[in-house]
Amino acid sequence: MQKFIALNDLRQKMNHYAEKVKSGESFIVLKRSKPLFKISPIEENQRWEEVIDFTKIKKGGVDIDEILKRL
Repeated sequence: MQKFIALNDLRQKMNHYAEKVKSGESFIVLKRSKPLFKISPIEENQRWEEVIDFTKIKKGGVDIDEILKRL
């Protein structure tokens, strides 16, 4: 069974929904009663690949505008 939440509700209770997603629940987020996106937990077997760690370039990371200038 799909669970629906309003975008405003998600904004106001982000920590609450983050905990629910962490525990395995999924939600479809609605804006003006229309589906906008789905939030769901990351599967344990998904692999994440680090492409670049911007904190190694500059403490605190690199500003997105600086990165875009160089592309």
